[in-house]
Amino acid sequence: MSTSTDHDPSRIVLSGMRSTGRIHLGNYFGAIKNWVELQDQYPCYFFAADWHALTTDYADPSKVASNTIEAVADWIAAGIDPERCVLFVQSMVPEHAELHLLLSMATPLGWLERVPTYKDQMQQIENKDLTTYGFLGYPVLQTADIIIYRAHYVPVGADQVAHLEISREITRRFNNFYGEVFPEPKPLLTKTPKVPGLDGRKMSKSYGNGIGLTDSPEVIRQKCMQMFTDEQRLRKSDPGRPEVCNLYRFHELISDGETQERVARECRAAEIGCVQDKRLLGDLMVDYLAPFRQRREELMRDQDTLMDILVEGSVKARERASETMDLVRSAMRLDYRRVQVEVGAAQ
Repeated sequence: MSTSTDHDPSRIVLSGMRSTGRIHLGNYFGAIKNWVELQDQYPCYFFAADWHALTTDYADPSKVASNTIEAVADWIAAGIDPERCVLFVQSMVPEHAELHLLLSMATPLGWLERVPTYKDQMQQIENKDLTTYGFLGYPVLQTADIIIYRAHYVPVGADQVAHLEISREITRRFNNFYGEVFPEPKPLLTKTPKVPGLDGRKMSKSYGNGIGLTDSPEVIRQKCMQMFTDEQRLRKSDPGRPEVCNLYRFHELISDGETQERVARECRAAEIGCVQDKRLLGDLMVDYLAPFRQRREELMRDQDTLMDILVEGSVKARERASETMDLVRSAMRLDYRRVQVEVGAAQ
């Protein structure tokens, strides 16, 4: 197990995010903020996982490409620098698909059926038919995404370590069959604070309870007014409990220390009401997100440059991926150029 403090500039970090559109504060604090810090510590490969989006949106893929552009614009606005990392689109590197196919030949079906997220999403997503190989085989493609770059680390929170374990198992199985082609990817533990949604559940696009990183000031203030608060505080005169209040979770994320202390003190003393605090939080969040919104507007005014960034990053990614596939074909005795040489020598 590794942490974000014992970095080694010779070790590759790989992470990606499904192409499901613009990102929210949960995505930012849970992943993107860590990516921004990691790109100065390791060689990093970050990708938009558009093929993974198809595991649930295969019936109507019309928005996948535009969602990819929207998401990547948000990433760059949030601080991902294409000059300091390799930023690319999954489907622009077809070697992912080739390695996925080869890994699928050796991955036991039972391993995929026991993945907790597979069972959970089958139960939670009721409006789509998920009885497809693509959905079941999601972890195999995920493994290919990681090891195609011979990545050493995958940044995850402590609660996500188990999600990486099947990729480690598939990697070990491949290496046992064909030789030590891939380093076994290790979790790179990063701080991933739980970001609540407007309704108190985890912030998620599927729940529709998020605040977008580049929402307009009007939308941000409106959403803050919708936030759930301490359910036991019915009147302003009732003492509050910031430790269980959604509003205070956001203060801990975006407010300075002095503001956090003042709000907590006044909440417990019933000196500030929930409506007043929502308005305060709305103003603070508008200011906090203003730089992201401005940078994104600039990016979207020049989408040709944005596409050039993705194409250039995908070319760089393909260079590394092609090297890996040469190693894979050689290890699996699928390098036909070498076979021809051996046959010729035998004659």
